[in-house]
Amino acid sequence: MSLNLASTIKLSDGRAIPQLGLGVYLSKGKEGEVAMQHAFKNGYRHLDGAQWYRNEAEMGRAFHASGLKREDVWITTKVTNHGYEKTLRSVDESLAVAKLDYYDLFLLHSPNPGRELRLEAWRGLIDAQKAGKVKSIGVSNYGVHHIQELLEKYPNNLPVVNQIEYSPFFQRNEIVRECLKHDIKIQSYSPLGKGAFVDLPELKQIADVHKKTPSQLLIRYVLQKGHIVIPKSVTPSRIEENADVYDFELSGQEIAKLDALETGSGVTWDPTKAP
Repeated sequence: MSLNLASTIKLSDGRAIPQLGLGVYLSKGKEGEVAMQHAFKNGYRHLDGAQWYRNEAEMGRAFHASGLKREDVWITTKVTNHGYEKTLRSVDESLAVAKLDYYDLFLLHSPNPGRELRLEAWRGLIDAQKAGKVKSIGVSNYGVHHIQELLEKYPNNLPVVNQIEYSPFFQRNEIVRECLKHDIKIQSYSPLGKGAFVDLPELKQIADVHKKTPSQLLIRYVLQKGHIVIPKSVTPSRIEENADVYDFELSGQEIAKLDALETGSGVTWDPTKAP
C-alpha cells in the first residue's frame, strides 16, 4: 500500500491539511488506539476525532506512541459544549485529555444549540486560535444559512472547512457551492454511505475496470472532487485498503456516472437544516 503523503489541500489560512485522513468515530479503548497506531504505521498523518466520541485520549496516545514529529501529524477534534466560556474550557480539556500542546483543527460539531450559542462558540474558537491552542478553526454540519450567519457576524474569521456527509449519493450541491464561494473547503464524512450502496452494479462495473473495490472507488471520487475525506475503520486491512487510492484515476465519464447516483438524502444525522 502506498499513500501519497504529498496529497494535501491548502486552506484559506495558508495551512495544508492531508487530503485523506482516518475518521475515528466509535474508535475507542485499546481497539481504537491500535487502529490509529496502525494507520500511522501505514502512512496516515491525519486523525479526525471529537469530544463527543470520547476518544481524544486514544488519539493522543496513538500519536505519542508513533514516534512522529508533532508538526508532521494533523489532529482534529470538535467542540460539543457551545457558548463562549464553555468552548474555551472545552479546548483546554481536550488538550489535557490528549496530552497535546495544540490541535491542528477544532470544529464546531454542529449548529444545533441555536444561533446565539453557536456564534459565541465560534468567538471562543477564534480566541483559542489567537492563543495558539488551535492552529485552524472550522465547522461541521453547517447549512447555507449557517455559513451566511458567520459571513455577517465574522467576515474576517471564516471557517477553513465545513465537515459534512458527502458522497455520490448525497452531494450537497447547494452547501458545497456556498462554501467554495468563500474558500471554505469541504471535508467528507460517511463517504462510503455506511456501506448501503457498495453492491450497486454501477459501482462494481467501474471498480472492476480499475481493479479496485467499490469503497476505494467512492473515496477516490471524493478526492478527485477536490475535497478532504475521512473514511473510518478499526479493521487493519480496511484502513490500508481505504488509503490505496492513489494509483488510479476516474475518467470524466466515470465521474458523471457516479454523479448520477444522487439520492437527495443521507445515511446519518443532518443538522444542516437546524434553525
